[in-house]
Amino acid sequence: MSRSCSSISGALRVIRPSSISPSELHTARLLAQPSKRTLTTRCLNYPNASQRPHRSSPSSATREAAALSTRSTPSISASSRTFSTTPLRSAPKGRRTIQEIRSRYFSGPFSVTAGFLFLATGVGLTVYFRYEKERLARKRIAEHTKGYGKPKVGGPFDLVDTEGRRFTHEDLMGKYALVYFGFTHCPDICPEELDKMAVMIDLIKKKCGDVLTPIFITADPARDSPAVIKEYLEEFHPDIIGLTGEYENIKSCCKYYRVYFSTPPKLQPGQDYLVDHSIYFYLMDPENDFVEALGRNFTAEEAAEVAIKHIQDWRGPLENKEKKWWETA
Repeated sequence: MSRSCSSISGALRVIRPSSISPSELHTARLLAQPSKRTLTTRCLNYPNASQRPHRSSPSSATREAAALSTRSTPSISASSRTFSTTPLRSAPKGRRTIQEIRSRYFSGPFSVTAGFLFLATGVGLTVYFRYEKERLARKRIAEHTKGYGKPKVGGPFDLVDTEGRRFTHEDLMGKYALVYFGFTHCPDICPEELDKMAVMIDLIKKKCGDVLTPIFITADPARDSPAVIKEYLEEFHPDIIGLTGEYENIKSCCKYYRVYFSTPPKLQPGQDYLVDHSIYFYLMDPENDFVEALGRNFTAEEAAEVAIKHIQDWRGPLENKEKKWWETA
């Protein structure tokens, strides 16, 4: 005989309430109360009665207490609970779901954008500090060679140009100057250095504008007249200004610039000779202070790059000076 799992079947004897103990009455009431979670139960059909699981039958007192408590309690029928199949609603616009919040905390503050910004910041700082390191090194060189009181290199002079006009050290003010000492009868070194000077002029002008005054001062005033120097310099660059003068003025100028030069003693009239002299380009700033000496160990491109960096570091007024890359941004 099958029994419903949701109700107690069978006949119950009516007994007096006084014959039931309080604990049995409480137990019966608990059994008769409906469950908040109603689950579907099925009675299993077994082919043989022997295969049914053994269940202990409740005592007669318990059955009587249950009958009394269920007289005023409606019976509970077995029913199945239906579950909703409606899909979960998405989070409102502007709000994140729990899954998104968990994913955020799982990945942490790092992302592709954060990594890119970190890398870009590192590269920018590296470039900036390298530039500042080079600039401070050039500044130390300029400060070390700058004359205080009596200049170490450079000073006043009074000479004439290829047109016979007076040219002094004051004419170098306001621009950078590139000064070279030589002579027109030099067989090899002076032509090579003046070719280098022509390349430097073009590179500096292309990068910084017309901010450089190139000067050629002869160390052989006896043979290098203004006309001779003018014809000689036409083979190199039209911007080079040739200067000459009296022997004492040339000697004084070479002394200020720490230039060594000498001519052979006891020369005969019309005799050919060579002049020994220092082979340097002297870079002077717009205030006519010495910046750096560029020797033969520099190529034209290297010497021009050194001069360009010094020009870009200049903070004072400078004619036709182009703006720096951070000022044009």
